Amino acid sequence: MIRMLKSVDYLPSVSTLIFTNKIFQSNSKDYSSSSLQTITESNQTKIFITNPLYNFLSETQNPNNLVNLICSSLKQKNDAHLALLQEKGLFREFTNHEMFRVLLRCQADSSTALAFFNWVKNDLDKQPSTQNYCIIIHILAWSKNFKQAMEVMLELVELKRNVNSSESLTVFKILLNCTDKCNWDPVVFDMLIKAYLKKGMVRESFQAFRKVVKLGFVPSTITINCLLIGISRMNCGEKCWEIYEEMVRIGAHPNSCTFNILTHVLCKEGDVNKVNKFLERMEEEGFDPDIVTYNMLIDSYCKKRRLKDAVYMYNIMNIRGVMPDLITHTTLINGLCKGGNAREAHRLFHQMIHRGLKPDVFSYNTLICGYCKEGMMQEARSLVLDMIDCGVNPDSFTCWMLVKGYQSQDKLISAMNLVVELLRFRVSISGYAYDYLIFALCKENRPFAAKSLLERISQDGYEPNADIYNELIDSLCKSSSSVEEALKLKVEMVAKDVKPNLCAYRAIIRRLCGLNRSKEAESLMREMVESGFQPDVEICRALMNGHCKEKNFREAESLLGSLSKEFQIFDAECYNALASLLSEEAGTTELMEFQDRMMKVGFAPNILTCKYVIDGMSKAKGV
Repeated sequence: MIRMLKSVDYLPSVSTLIFTNKIFQSNSKDYSSSSLQTITESNQTKIFITNPLYNFLSETQNPNNLVNLICSSLKQKNDAHLALLQEKGLFREFTNHEMFRVLLRCQADSSTALAFFNWVKNDLDKQPSTQNYCIIIHILAWSKNFKQAMEVMLELVELKRNVNSSESLTVFKILLNCTDKCNWDPVVFDMLIKAYLKKGMVRESFQAFRKVVKLGFVPSTITINCLLIGISRMNCGEKCWEIYEEMVRIGAHPNSCTFNILTHVLCKEGDVNKVNKFLERMEEEGFDPDIVTYNMLIDSYCKKRRLKDAVYMYNIMNIRGVMPDLITHTTLINGLCKGGNAREAHRLFHQMIHRGLKPDVFSYNTLICGYCKEGMMQEARSLVLDMIDCGVNPDSFTCWMLVKGYQSQDKLISAMNLVVELLRFRVSISGYAYDYLIFALCKENRPFAAKSLLERISQDGYEPNADIYNELIDSLCKSSSSVEEALKLKVEMVAKDVKPNLCAYRAIIRRLCGLNRSKEAESLMREMVESGFQPDVEICRALMNGHCKEKNFREAESLLGSLSKEFQIFDAECYNALASLLSEEAGTTELMEFQDRMMKVGFAPNILTCKYVIDGMSKAKGV
């Protein structure tokens, strides 16, 4: 164990240190900042002492020997010694420059260098400089530890993410400068381009590519392909062609992946003629289109509604020995269905199965969608049953398309029956499809069919939300049936802690008033108010008309007064409903007294009110 000083008696006095500092002041610039110590005098003046003073210390306590001590400990794999040095405070002024020197001396042992790099970063809690990041990346890459080098590169790129673009390119500059100081592998520049791409920094990746090429380095074809993919996703087609031309200039050899990326770029631009010319150029350079190329071309033709060209390309594939796959057939089937030729698409579907390809749910859905759009629901239904027989489970999109198809044919009951049939086959149907079907049935004034479906699917775990309940209540109240079913649903909602909305309350209140159950409707309105909803004009009119129809004058007047006081509702139609009732049933005196009472509350008579008063007076006089 290295012996450490135990007594401060070996240290020179403060006055000696200050005096000696003046002697060596002219040479102080030649030393590392880590070898400076701060001494505070009584007047708080800071005096910096240069490293020759540390010669008074023992070798193990001299910070000038710190790099040697660290390298010795790392060479001996002595982690305890490093911890001891840290405990004695020798790392207190440890700088990135000293870290740089240690890493350089450890470059023959990349694992040790990386362990020390991480120790400084994590245990000492000191942020390495960009230069030290670059040095460790070079060391790891030279030692073929590419995975670890890439991890450190990604960390460095992330650190530089928030700085401006010109500053972030210092990573490239420092990587380049470090090549004069350590062993290195050009692959680090490929890593830099890829690291930017992995972090979504496509612009920085492109700039790094240009700088790498400008200095004469040749990135790998794989790296360039990754850059092309990143640029193409940003819809910068012109940059892709700039990269391709640069590839040709520097002698990087494009492969089939390169050509497929560029073909995809052309297809996105939508110029099919350019695509054909590029394919000719591709073939001239010795590359034959593969399955990916053909699939992109067929997809492009289908999107442009050039179905004849798409079918022609499909036939060319077979002639050239490139076997169409599931993607090829599904793409072409989708194009034919969108073109209104579902039967031809189905023929191709059977041809695909005959070739030994097993259609997936997307293939089935594509054809089912085509049949539904053409109103061929029987064919769509048969295809769903075939789908189940083949072990492919319909998904939520399948069910949703079938419901929409039947709805367009005004056959929602058939859609409901099909859903129930699918449940018998234990097909999992999404809540979204159930919601859509129940809403559609309610909109078509089929509330009992919707309620029957709800009861059936609730047995399989479906939980209706508040919107479903409210829509169903509103639909039940609009039908000529009894309001009891709507009231039962409301009770069920409350039991499940689901709150009816204003529309549901309004629908039930209006229906009750229409059935001469105005007092029950008024009680429901009070419940609604307690739930946090305020009555609107429609509810007020329904209640007033209901009471007047039942000749409940006192209840009607009391309600009209409370509505005006509690909710500031002053509706002339409600007021005139009572005036009309009095003009027919009561005397002139009662009518005039009512008018006075209402004026005190805040109601003002209008022309119609005056008409009712005149009619009442005429009847009283027998005119």
